[in-house]
Amino acid sequence: MSAILAVQQISKLFRGLRALANVSFEIQPNTIAALIGPSGAGKTSLFNIISGAQTPDSGAIVFDGCRIDGLRPDQICRRGLARTFQIVKPFVGLTVLDNVVIGALSCCTRVKEARECADAILDSVGLGPKRSLASATLTLPDRKLLELARALATRPKLLLLDEVLGGLRPTECDRLLELLREITGREGISVVLIEHVMGAVMALAQTVIVLHHGEVIAQGTPSDVVRHPAVLDCYLGAEIGDKNAGNL
Repeated sequence: MSAILAVQQISKLFRGLRALANVSFEIQPNTIAALIGPSGAGKTSLFNIISGAQTPDSGAIVFDGCRIDGLRPDQICRRGLARTFQIVKPFVGLTVLDNVVIGALSCCTRVKEARECADAILDSVGLGPKRSLASATLTLPDRKLLELARALATRPKLLLLDEVLGGLRPTECDRLLELLREITGREGISVVLIEHVMGAVMALAQTVIVLHHGEVIAQGTPSDVVRHPAVLDCYLGAEIGDKNAGNL
């Protein structure tokens, strides 16, 4: 089966500082992968390059069989790759529904169709009863759901989620993890998430890619990665690695 996403030898410098160095990995269709590593490892920079916000100095990004490095973010989104951001920023002057309608208009030709799409997505993520509220009134967990709903409204084949669990309580994390499983299983959407909560990574991801100083130092199943010597040394620590869990 062909990979839905292939990151090939991506490198990036910022004013002479190395952010990414020859990063390569593949994401298979209908899977959930986690991108982990210490702060400053290059995770968000990599998301920015994959989604078109930045261009690599070298290497290639192949999505659904076509190269996308060099395309604008809106062009990449229309091809079926959507992302969320660590700091959620809804359009605070709009309702919850209208926030999602804006996402749906990237693939819907009529406003009526976009509203129907947005309505269905809000119901699926549990925000249906709050569709008429101003987005500025939402709690953090609901803003996270709204961010996810806006991304889903673009009808993606692949979702990039940047610390979608950040700031959530354990019960809220569990709810969102179950929703992500449903999305992958029901819609066939692949997911790559940046995450520091190792318990969530172990529970959700089939594949884990570990970045350190802009390089991939390990990749594989969660159980293999948490025992990898280089990962234990630079990121997890022996005690956490032995327990295979913990909030990093």
